[in-house]
Amino acid sequence: MVIGAISDTLGRSVESVGSVLSETFFEPVIRLGVTGLSRAGKTVFITSLVANLLDRGRMPGLQAASSGRIQAAFLQPQPDDTVPRFDYETHLAALTGRAPHWPESTRAVSELRLSLRVQPSGLLSGLSGPRTVHIDIVDYPGEWLLDLSLLDQSYDQWSADTLSRAEARDPARQFRALIDATDGSAALDEPTAQALARSFTAYLVEAREQGFSDCTPGRFLLPGELEGSPALTFAPLPAGEAPRGSLRREMVRRYEAYKAQVVKPFFRTHFARIDRQVVLVDALGAIHSGPQAVEDLRRAMAGILGAFRPGRNSFLSAIMGRRVEKILFAATKADHLHHSQHPRLTAIMEALLRDARDRADFAGAKTQAMALAALRATVEETRSHDGKALDLVRGTLLDTGKQAALHPGELPEDPGHLLAPARKGETAWLDADYSVMRFAPAELTLKPGEGPPHIRLDRAAEFLLGDKLA
Repeated sequence: MVIGAISDTLGRSVESVGSVLSETFFEPVIRLGVTGLSRAGKTVFITSLVANLLDRGRMPGLQAASSGRIQAAFLQPQPDDTVPRFDYETHLAALTGRAPHWPESTRAVSELRLSLRVQPSGLLSGLSGPRTVHIDIVDYPGEWLLDLSLLDQSYDQWSADTLSRAEARDPARQFRALIDATDGSAALDEPTAQALARSFTAYLVEAREQGFSDCTPGRFLLPGELEGSPALTFAPLPAGEAPRGSLRREMVRRYEAYKAQVVKPFFRTHFARIDRQVVLVDALGAIHSGPQAVEDLRRAMAGILGAFRPGRNSFLSAIMGRRVEKILFAATKADHLHHSQHPRLTAIMEALLRDARDRADFAGAKTQAMALAALRATVEETRSHDGKALDLVRGTLLDTGKQAALHPGELPEDPGHLLAPARKGETAWLDADYSVMRFAPAELTLKPGEGPPHIRLDRAAEFLLGDKLA
């Protein structure tokens, strides 16, 4: 095992050195990880980002595009032959066709390579010709990223934390009742173990539907080929005795198998090679769901930042050949608000990120919070109501197909007015109500050279990629 570990480490070191030499002397490669929490619009973000890098008429905030230094952009076969290709063309057709609709969410890892031919800037720009920069976009579920926290936790620690969160969540009622009626020290009975796992999974699914972000283990929500396997047939149990052959002893074994056989391979294969990271967050959905959902989002963001601290975890220290350089936390669906409220949404995201940094004791990468809409589905208008001007957004309702104008409620100017009740465990907002409507994508008529309309996608690209395109 020691020889195998040394060989594995040397292999990764050689691969890392080779990657550095290739990027220095040949064509640089940027691996951009994109993940999202609870219906944050990951597929739409990637599709619109690629479309707007191919046709850059709406990207003034990306300096390499506005200056004309990006001379060409084109899709190429991805380097990883064993990873499914992100189905860009199908998703773009869904968003821009005659009957536009939101594309199906991806449920596993996928990848896409976009290559840019860029004229360098600076003193040596006139002495060298254009170079090619490859952007490998790695799409993976946010639930899997949150699983990294399990690597630092024993079964007892994970169970205590999970059951503590479940006490405040209404969807966990039936699961909590089943746990109370279960004797973990009794002999293992497979139907009992399966019933616990099914109830636990049903609770996680419903909690996610109600806007909660931290719903680990992530593969319980997206099992794929592992559905029904012992590695996904466990549940948290209260602390107690675990004699040989008991239900609790088997729960511990399966939990450890999940970490070793599911979590670690994902991070070794995909996560450890990422240079830049986007984490998409449906902050408006969490606010609409109430203080508990906002507090849960705050905890989830701290857990995500913890995933980028390889020095703390011995497993990560071994697999991380390089450190993630930049992380963008983006509040999506900014088009659901009038632009006058965008600074308030950004301030809420910045407050959540600042608090997450403190909780995670994080350092190393540059982080930024931003409010954006990868695809703008609404238009703005102002109406008079009770003698006052009321800022609205108008769009096509997803459920009915009818046009509607919405005023979702004023976000507070001070983010503390949301975060304080969330920390205190309040069950509802005391002085305000925040509504959310689901809009369908609008019909588009794009001019030559224009990508789909968006809000601040160009600024997101500048933060994530701008320095590599200089």
